[in-house]
Amino acid sequence: MISAHRQQDAAQEGTPRRRLLTAAALAPVLAAAPAPARALSVREPEASSAAPASPVQTSLADWSGVAQALGRQGDMKQNMMYHTAFPRYDLRVVSRGTVVQPGLALGTNVSFVRYPDGSLMMGDIVVSESELQGFSDALHANEISQTAIHKHLLSQSPDIWWIHIHAHGDDPDTLARGLRASLDRTNTPSEPTTPQQQSIDLDTAGIDAALGTKGTVDHGIYRSIFIRRETITDGTWALPPGLGSTSAFNFQPLGGGRAAISGDCAMVAGEVQNVLGALRQAGAQLVELHNHGLTDEPRLFFTHYWAEGDAVTLAHALRPAVAATNVVAAG
Repeated sequence: MISAHRQQDAAQEGTPRRRLLTAAALAPVLAAAPAPARALSVREPEASSAAPASPVQTSLADWSGVAQALGRQGDMKQNMMYHTAFPRYDLRVVSRGTVVQPGLALGTNVSFVRYPDGSLMMGDIVVSESELQGFSDALHANEISQTAIHKHLLSQSPDIWWIHIHAHGDDPDTLARGLRASLDRTNTPSEPTTPQQQSIDLDTAGIDAALGTKGTVDHGIYRSIFIRRETITDGTWALPPGLGSTSAFNFQPLGGGRAAISGDCAMVAGEVQNVLGALRQAGAQLVELHNHGLTDEPRLFFTHYWAEGDAVTLAHALRPAVAATNVVAAG
């Protein structure tokens, strides 16, 4: 019988041998492993103690190259942001038994801003799960950063993902061409949709009174938008009001005054718990808590939520979530 001391010695002798064998076995694998992916060379503005640079005011004509690269005409917001929408009307998505209209939560949106020393592109892209990896590869190949990969909806079928993108460069046309090449890895429709009639089967006056802002109708969805009061910066650049910093309440009519609401709230860290509590008190279902950007200041957090019921009742119930944040009505 082997003594306890010999068993201990044998165990100690065997330990390094097993480690050596493991390392030897791994050596061919490690040798064949691909080299680390190259870092993106997208120029990021450096932090500075100087006041952040303000956006350059532009007109629609200034963005003709971007429009040509993206393959469709966009619109101007605040004479600063050139915005283009790519609604995924090719997808039929169901969440919690509700067929989600493209305008409610399936709208890819991209904005461009010019600065004295460069250009910025930011966006939120809708992709199916089968498109996600190829789209991500295309973004990196075109030196466009991913800043969030997340969900807007619960229990959706098919599985859909939302990708936030961010890029800086000297030439916005080049940024747009990189985005177009990335979108081409998805089934995002190349042709724009025709806007739906701007009327809606909801008590919009009641919603406005409950939330304290005048909403708008967009592709069959009633939207109530709030923007952060602070100036949000990205390195040495001040972002236009609302760019990447909005709280959105989107109402899709379900008939009889009822609506499905898909929205998100923009928050600083100290507001997060109060907003989450207010949303749950309103009966909203929480979907995500995450960031949209990587270098914004002050640091912003976003929570996506879902609710169904009488539209005006829900609007009243959701008002405390608005009051818990430092926002102002976009209108």
